[in-house]
Amino acid sequence: MSQNHYQVLGVSATASASEIKLAYKRLAIQYHPDKHRGSTLYEDLFKAVAAAYHVLGEPNRRAQYDYQLRAAARRAEEIRRQQQYRAQSQHLYGVPMPPPAPLRTRRPAGAAERSYHNIPRKRVKFTRRDYWLLGLLLLGLLLFVASVKVTMDYVTANSNYDDGIEAYSHGEWSTAHSYFTETLEFKPQHLRALQRRAEISHLIYHEYEGAQRDYRAALQQSTEAQQQAMLWWRLGQCHAALHQPDSAQLAFEQALSLDSTLAGARLGRGEDLLFVKRRYTGAVRDFTVGLRYAKQPAMIARLLLYRGLAQYKLRDFGAARADYWQVLTLTPRSGQVYFLLGRVAQQEGALPDACEYFHRAIVQGYLFAQTAHQEACCTPDTSEMTPRMRARRRAKLAVPPDSTVELRSASVQTLQSPRIPAGLANRRVAR
Repeated sequence: MSQNHYQVLGVSATASASEIKLAYKRLAIQYHPDKHRGSTLYEDLFKAVAAAYHVLGEPNRRAQYDYQLRAAARRAEEIRRQQQYRAQSQHLYGVPMPPPAPLRTRRPAGAAERSYHNIPRKRVKFTRRDYWLLGLLLLGLLLFVASVKVTMDYVTANSNYDDGIEAYSHGEWSTAHSYFTETLEFKPQHLRALQRRAEISHLIYHEYEGAQRDYRAALQQSTEAQQQAMLWWRLGQCHAALHQPDSAQLAFEQALSLDSTLAGARLGRGEDLLFVKRRYTGAVRDFTVGLRYAKQPAMIARLLLYRGLAQYKLRDFGAARADYWQVLTLTPRSGQVYFLLGRVAQQEGALPDACEYFHRAIVQGYLFAQTAHQEACCTPDTSEMTPRMRARRRAKLAVPPDSTVELRSASVQTLQSPRIPAGLANRRVAR
């Protein structure tokens, strides 16, 4: 009985492709004719191995070969059963059985059926319904991507803003500024982040131009009149710091038109009237109205101080002195206020009181009072002075001193910490 291809390669019918390949390589090396001096036996064996691998090494040919083996096995089994049945029948009845009918198969196909030809492909045609379905699919995909991006930007922006507020409340200005900047990268219209970053740039870093941009962007997003008034006030402060009095005045006017009770805007407009335009009556009016609505002691002290200076310029020395004494009740160790009280006493002709006030100002560390103290209190013997020196001294004492430079240089703005939202107070401890 001849061997099949599996038996030639020495593998089972269920062997994998790698096992068949390894068996072929091993037998090809073993039966190669060059190793056996041209022996015809080994040459035949080598050819049989090559033929077996040619069939079993290709999946389609192997599948067809397996089918042929199974068909041959079925035919052999059928013949065996027929022979066994015939032997049993002859044994039972003693008469020979007719020969089995030949295995009936399909008649061989004709040449036209056996020929191969290309089957033409049908051209795919899209209907209107297909285009609608495709468009809806693409639209749904775009909406999904957009919704995911918007959601992630919203979550990230709020997280960065909360971290910025936490750093802001602890005075970590650089960290807070960075968090607010990251918030605005994900959500450029974030109103509170714009306002907080502008306040840090304005009041901490003194970057007034950058603060102006943020204040204006926040104004475009704000809808509450009170908040808009606060933003206009801050914007006016930036204009004033950049020596743009007209723009500052317009900003303060806009703030007061939105909220007439905003004491800070009254203070800003009054400062412009006092120091720039020198309209002292209007300045006194603004400072007086601002005092009605001021709540913070620092704001009240500044309003009283500037109103006293405006009244001093109007030569209402009694009212100026009263305002200065009210400021002293709020800031008892202010050398600046003692200096201004000394100026009032000097103008009223009370030189001993003026010297005492100047001395107290020097004790409190107000250096501008030293020159005034030397001029008013250290009076040399006039008999030893020349007429020219006496005339120069009389001119110095006759001219009303102007203390606006010292006053403005001592003005300090402080940044108030915001109220931390609920839930953020414990985040820093948890970290």
